[in-house]
Amino acid sequence: MAGNSQRRGAMRKPGTKKGAVTGSGGQRRKALEGRGPTPRAEDRPYHPAHRRAELANRAEAKRVQRGKAAAAAPETIAGRNPVVECLRAGVPATALHIATGIDTDDRVAEAVSLAADAGISVLEVSRTELDRITQGAMHQGIGLQVPPFDYAHPDDLLAKARESGRQPLLVALDGVTDPRNLGAVIRSAAAFGADGVVVPQRRSAGLTAVAWRTSAGTAARLPVAKATNLTRTLKDWAKQGLMIVGLDADGSITVDELDLATGPLVVVVGSEGRGLSRLVRETCDATVSIPMASDVESLNASVATGVVLAEVARRRRIS
Repeated sequence: MAGNSQRRGAMRKPGTKKGAVTGSGGQRRKALEGRGPTPRAEDRPYHPAHRRAELANRAEAKRVQRGKAAAAAPETIAGRNPVVECLRAGVPATALHIATGIDTDDRVAEAVSLAADAGISVLEVSRTELDRITQGAMHQGIGLQVPPFDYAHPDDLLAKARESGRQPLLVALDGVTDPRNLGAVIRSAAAFGADGVVVPQRRSAGLTAVAWRTSAGTAARLPVAKATNLTRTLKDWAKQGLMIVGLDADGSITVDELDLATGPLVVVVGSEGRGLSRLVRETCDATVSIPMASDVESLNASVATGVVLAEVARRRRIS
């Protein structure tokens, strides 16, 4: 009967098939394959962790952008003495701001005269505007605007040192984040015949208006370089024959025993809180301490640098 033609066991017409008889075409094997490891939560678009990661990336991008904008922005040196000192030293400046109605003294008059001789614009502004320009610093009615600092490359420091005909003397800062310490170190380095100062790109003070002010303009005469990786820079200098000496309260030698002073030398200064970082310490050929009275724990980083550089200069004079 026609209605029972598809019942179980019924005969089929010739040429008809009941599904694939020679294989599944690989479909069965594909169905058994896994989908691979589960993506991380941050990689799954609809997971909360993905959203948090995106927000963190955006925040980091904004931070980097703000840092670049700040690095490209001009700085303003505030205060009568610092401004005069910087103008005397030939610090590259773009404008001298004078507050309206201030009491003019010899320093203000000299600042105006030096700026005019150097072709620097002298602008009279309100005290409120000068407060804004100097970001609330103690300006005494005067401020000097300087362009972003033009850092040298670490290789340039060594090349300049060798051109001088003297034994190279370089200073490296490891984690010094106070711009006043940076400015003071630059001033000491210039005073005792160093060929340049290098700072790391990250976790370090830069040549801000505060550093310019503390350096008393010597940053315009002494090259300052920025190293992408300070440890790598020190290793490169060591390969080129320089000895690396780090300042450390528990140094392997004292400054009185610094016989390396008369040869090519790099003096590395660590931060006041943490001292030298582990990788930088491992790069040093020696660590140097400064003998002090027992009731004094440590010296300011810039003061310690000045003490060691003065000893290096003394030994070089008598060698």
